[in-house]
Amino acid sequence: MKTLKRFFTLWLPVVLILLFLLFPFYWTLVTSLKPEQELYGPVTYWPQQLTFASYEKLFSEFDFLKPMGNSLLVAVCTTAITLVVSTLAAYAFTRFEFKGRRGLMVMFLTNNMFPTVLLMIPLYTIMRTIGILYTPLALILSYTTFTIPFTVWLLNGYISDLPVSLEEAAMVDGCNRAQGFIRIVMPVLIPCLISTGVYIFMQSWNEYTFATMFTNSSNRTIPVALKSLIGNLGVQWDLLTSGGIITIVPVCIMFFFAQKRLVEGLTAGAVKG
Repeated sequence: MKTLKRFFTLWLPVVLILLFLLFPFYWTLVTSLKPEQELYGPVTYWPQQLTFASYEKLFSEFDFLKPMGNSLLVAVCTTAITLVVSTLAAYAFTRFEFKGRRGLMVMFLTNNMFPTVLLMIPLYTIMRTIGILYTPLALILSYTTFTIPFTVWLLNGYISDLPVSLEEAAMVDGCNRAQGFIRIVMPVLIPCLISTGVYIFMQSWNEYTFATMFTNSSNRTIPVALKSLIGNLGVQWDLLTSGGIITIVPVCIMFFFAQKRLVEGLTAGAVKG
């Protein structure tokens, strides 16, 4: 009786939730492996004949490597710039008292309270004025406008939990402030930086709204390239689903190798005492 109750109260809900979450990915994968004649016929939950023709067509005819390279360039640069700027800013906010400190932190917080779409017109005007519109740099700078404030707040909590006595001991041993930051603070922050970097990378890799306005046919990123497969006359389901599967592969690989550090970073500062 106890086993049956546990099945209905624990395992059955877990299985149903997993099916609900994983079925879209399964359906995308199955659709990408179907031949073209099966896409518009009766619904089948497994292809009668497996084929990778859609993947071959995606890279040969659609030239999917180009938007993948653009997305990778933008995501890596955005992650690197955001982590460097945010780490230095968060360290300054937690370790130094200066005039306007609280006001600046409030400004960073309020930046995340407004929809990012409100920034599109001002950013478009700025990018056009300085002559970098429709370049990867325009997209990178646009993404940092909302990734840096969030990351500063996130890292601010991590660095606040680090004892100041560690740096003071290093400075007593002969280190200056910069050496103490690099040799003492940075190694401890690595799990937090990895978890934060994963978040920034995913935001930049999957972002669509800014990418639509600040890119053109020569430097479009993955989301915009996939959107072009949806036209007025129909949807190219084979290319769209195969492109979706290819898109999640780098993120899955990144999670696989960074899983341990990611968990450490997400739980950093959660236990005190």
